Amino acid sequence: MCTLKKRGSVYLLTLTGTDEHRLNPTFMDAILAALRQVRSESTGVPAAALVITAEGKFFSNGLDLPWAKAAGAVGFSDRMRLIGSKFKELTTEIISLPLPTIAAISGHASAGGFILALCHDYILMRKDRGVLYMSELDISFPLPRHYMALIKSKVVLPAAWRDTVLRAVKFRAEAALARGIIDSAHGTVKETVDAALRLGEELAGRKWDGQVYAQMRKTLHSEVWDAFASEDSNATENHIKAIASRL
Repeated sequence: MCTLKKRGSVYLLTLTGTDEHRLNPTFMDAILAALRQVRSESTGVPAAALVITAEGKFFSNGLDLPWAKAAGAVGFSDRMRLIGSKFKELTTEIISLPLPTIAAISGHASAGGFILALCHDYILMRKDRGVLYMSELDISFPLPRHYMALIKSKVVLPAAWRDTVLRAVKFRAEAALARGIIDSAHGTVKETVDAALRLGEELAGRKWDGQVYAQMRKTLHSEVWDAFASEDSNATENHIKAIASRL
């Protein structure tokens, strides 16, 4: 499901295969295991960075709703609770890592896949294929408050918040760059990953204290942490019920 390699001072985590990289509990557990290895190995090492990319047409097509729906009306809510809990665990892990993080967007990043990209400190994207797309409005899937806070914290322009959330715009790389959603756009997936690895080496070369880096990130995006911490269980349950009622 994913591989983790070390290239110089940079960890390269690749979502493998040519499927849509939909985020179900088994897949997210595999990613979490790799991230925890990175956390363990990089603790106390003042020269490391992480790049996450993917094989195939998709960076990630978001939460695995087909897996949840396969359980039928009765089991859907239980599976959605599990997916939601695991996705929150995954996103929290990424935004708390004690090293710089870079998403090398190799294809389409939709819904939860877009959120996954926004969890990184830097986003690089290929120009020849792929879009960033928050599809929740189009599929009647309201975004929880903590992920809305993440979008507002990471996307530079307020008009881009609106177009991302309230127009469900599909951004290609150059449009995403102009809107302040990504940091750079590159010709191909290889060029994107190569640029991400170079950036990772540059950042790792600064030899920052990882724990200080993580604390500075947490303070910079304090509204995101506050929203994650205060997410109400009743609101989550009502959110799941609203989705289930549309099945």
